[in-house]
Amino acid sequence: MGEPHGIGIVGLGVISGQYLETLGTHPGVRIVATADLTLTRAAEVADGIEGCRALTVDELVADPAVQTVLNLTIPAAHAEVALAALRAGKNVFGEKPLAATLPAASEIIAATTKSAWAGCAPDTVLGTGIQTARAAVDAGEIGRPIAAVATWTSPGHEAWHPNPDFYYREGGGPLLDMGPYYLTSLFHLLGPVARVSGASSRPKSVRRIASGPRSGEEIPVEVDTHVTGVLEHVGGAISTVTFSFDAPATEAAPIEVHGETGTLSLPDPNHFTGEVRLRRAGDDGWSTVPTSAGYENAGRGIGLLDFVSGGTRSDGSIALHVLEIMSALMESARTGQRIDLATTAERPPLVPLTSHDEWSLRQRHD
Repeated sequence: MGEPHGIGIVGLGVISGQYLETLGTHPGVRIVATADLTLTRAAEVADGIEGCRALTVDELVADPAVQTVLNLTIPAAHAEVALAALRAGKNVFGEKPLAATLPAASEIIAATTKSAWAGCAPDTVLGTGIQTARAAVDAGEIGRPIAAVATWTSPGHEAWHPNPDFYYREGGGPLLDMGPYYLTSLFHLLGPVARVSGASSRPKSVRRIASGPRSGEEIPVEVDTHVTGVLEHVGGAISTVTFSFDAPATEAAPIEVHGETGTLSLPDPNHFTGEVRLRRAGDDGWSTVPTSAGYENAGRGIGLLDFVSGGTRSDGSIALHVLEIMSALMESARTGQRIDLATTAERPPLVPLTSHDEWSLRQRHD
């Protein structure tokens, strides 16, 4: 079974707590080092983990005990940390997006080797919600897939976030914020995308913060805040997507997949679980699809565990393809042109239904 796989964590913000909860007691991995711009934070986390040390980023990347770098930095730093890890011969697994720009993400994938590879979130798609839906699609429960519709709306993060500036600056917006969850799910369900068409708008030039010490302050809007698009999948299905900071509410299902003989209604892809419903032509109503695939009771970090076990379900090539989809949607919206994509990725295997006890006991396959 081998020794536990050594993990070094770079970036110890809020999201790190969920990763620490998933990884901290897993026998297949061991958190051996932490690094953060706030040195006291790195030390505080390291002190709570047996055998873990607080290091600088350079020291962590060079440490022979670190086999995989978990990159939880802000998006602007994703590429720098990932490239440093790969060039040091380490694997790297990061939060979405793979990088802040498509060229930087492409550089990360180009730097991978057979012994140093890149993986990326979101790993919510490996939970029972999306994987059960995928199992139904693969089993022909709705016939040949024809189309999908994905919808995420919000009135804007300034309604609750005390410092929402980032969401309205370059690199922000609803597409880059929430798109990876939905587009990665559509990739797992229907495969890669060949071309896209997009349209977008920016109804407000400023937003007013509604809570916290800056309540009432106006911030400029530098990005489009309502984005729609059409994705033409290689397999022939067509997905229609909407991401908005300009819609107070919706009754639309997060994702629907339409086939020749039926429709699936999917749960929120930002979560690991949720009810999958099926309605076939001629049915009087919807029926619940029994849970049949995915990691049960999973949390953020399950993608890393799958990754270090030799899985391809969170491979960096998928994250690169999703980032190009988003970049191309915005380029299409700007130019009015239909955009052919240059990247693709292989649709990974379905996750068999795996109980928490089973996945929590998995070891790395050497």
